[in-house]
Amino acid sequence: MNRKTLAAAFPHTMPVLMGYLSIGIVFGWMLSAAGFASTWAALMSAAIYAGSGQYLGVDLLKGASPLGDAAFLTLIINFRHLVYGLSMLEKFQGMGWRKLYMIFSLTDETYALLAGVRAPEGVDEKDFYFTIAVLDHLYWIAGSILGAVAGALVTINTEGIDFAMTALFLVIAVEQWQSNARHAPVFLGAAGTLGCLLVFGPDNGRFLIPALVILVAGLLLMRPRLEGGEGQ
Repeated sequence: MNRKTLAAAFPHTMPVLMGYLSIGIVFGWMLSAAGFASTWAALMSAAIYAGSGQYLGVDLLKGASPLGDAAFLTLIINFRHLVYGLSMLEKFQGMGWRKLYMIFSLTDETYALLAGVRAPEGVDEKDFYFTIAVLDHLYWIAGSILGAVAGALVTINTEGIDFAMTALFLVIAVEQWQSNARHAPVFLGAAGTLGCLLVFGPDNGRFLIPALVILVAGLLLMRPRLEGGEGQ
């Protein structure tokens, strides 16, 4: 990670910096309120690095939930990353050992950045992508530690503050909508998700997997048209 690459990547990560510090603080605060030391916040954010999964993890740890329930719920929540990974296969080619880290660090927000940015002239694109991923990860760890330390010093009611994660994702989704002229994938995702929600119901997030299956199948069918439009 050289200075030139860092200077090129950092401005693109500014929205994630603001968001991850905020929602990382919320996570750390919630974990501290549940009775866990700040070191747990740092370890979870470094090794797990899954915002919504870590938010869920606070409740699972607090309620001493069975391991099987924790594994199933984590799978349901993070199943969407399978879709993310498939769409990044070409971008991650030739990254060597860094490819494993890129797969691990592919959060919603990092995916949104990598899907829309291009490395500036004179900057190696693989280094550029890797730097974005590392910066985002560091932001999340820093926010978690700050929140855990603050939570140990100040006690407040944390109910409802986990909406910060949803708010950040909405901000990035709006930015992606405005920067892309083709919105067919958005309508496909919205229609498929709403349909599965009505059919399967919201209990335990069981509508998510069939919704993602519909999205993947639809994107595969639409791929020639979408890629053809990008080249026009």
